[in-house]
Amino acid sequence: MAFDLVRKRLTKELKLLTENPTPGIRVVDDCSDMRKIRIDIEGAPGTLYDGENFQLLFKFTDQYPFDSPQVTFIGSNIPLHPHIYSNGHICLSILTDDWSPALSINAVCLSILSMLSSCKDKSRPPDNDWYVRTASNDPKKTRWWYHDDAV
Repeated sequence: MAFDLVRKRLTKELKLLTENPTPGIRVVDDCSDMRKIRIDIEGAPGTLYDGENFQLLFKFTDQYPFDSPQVTFIGSNIPLHPHIYSNGHICLSILTDDWSPALSINAVCLSILSMLSSCKDKSRPPDNDWYVRTASNDPKKTRWWYHDDAV
């Protein structure tokens, strides 16, 4: 019963994404399991990620949209980026501390595309190896330290 309201909200968001697609963002799932949705994003033209394709996995709880989705990169092409770990975890404030129920799947994807587009150097975070060895499978359990707005 609790997930029915979440399903209604997600159905509305996904309808908007499929009927009025944002360039570079594509829903790939059949969305039969609304708790997990895969979105493909394409690096923006003229950026370091121009033409590269990436997969995002969104996981939703019964508390969505009051609780942020868990969002990770999946697949074999996880972007090299100072805020993206090799296990797919993304250090982005709107996924944790700065989450608002007004945000949507599309808004999260746009924020991630913006983060990729502003990148000047393809590299892993300095603590990547340590983080990947010690991190929970759930990036929302990480206490992120947002210290670099330049990327």
